[in-house]
Amino acid sequence: MSALDEITESFARLPGIGKKSAARIANHLLKADPFFVQRFSEQLATLQQKIHPCSVCGSWTEHDPCPICSDSTRERAVLCVVEQPQDVATIDSAHEFHGLFHVLGGVISPLEGMGPDQLHISQLVERVHRGNVQEVILATNPTVEGDTTALYIQHVLQEVSPNCVVTRLASGIPVGGDLEYADKLTLARSFRGRTKI
Repeated sequence: MSALDEITESFARLPGIGKKSAARIANHLLKADPFFVQRFSEQLATLQQKIHPCSVCGSWTEHDPCPICSDSTRERAVLCVVEQPQDVATIDSAHEFHGLFHVLGGVISPLEGMGPDQLHISQLVERVHRGNVQEVILATNPTVEGDTTALYIQHVLQEVSPNCVVTRLASGIPVGGDLEYADKLTLARSFRGRTKI
């Protein structure tokens, strides 16, 4: 196997990149400025050394605690629970949520060997209990596993902190969406989550 085949195979292992895209990337790098390729390879080599989970929320950061947890202007009484570290950046980029985050590190999925003990649920309970949290927003994905995880967390938090309000992100037909193309589950969620205007 040639060096080109090896790097193409490595790129193809990345999510969302197939064999053809991997080959295009590898060929692009061969024609690119050598300084860029050298810098890119150094960034890849040191990525896991420089970036690690925040000790407070679990999001990716270079500095501990992360900039969001360190920001004194954020609402400390509201906590948004997400599945993965990249979900923090997605939600924060909308500039609609101004509270703090908590990363679970996955969802409850018995088929994949993921139970509540493998997730950061106990840390969440501890944060809610000692942090004077008034609302927990469950922002898990609208999947069977995401819904199961959200229901489990809701049950646990009601027992531990009954005064804490637990909410779930609304789901349904996206802005600009067409009813004709909506699936049955999306329509059902839209009807259940309807709001008064």
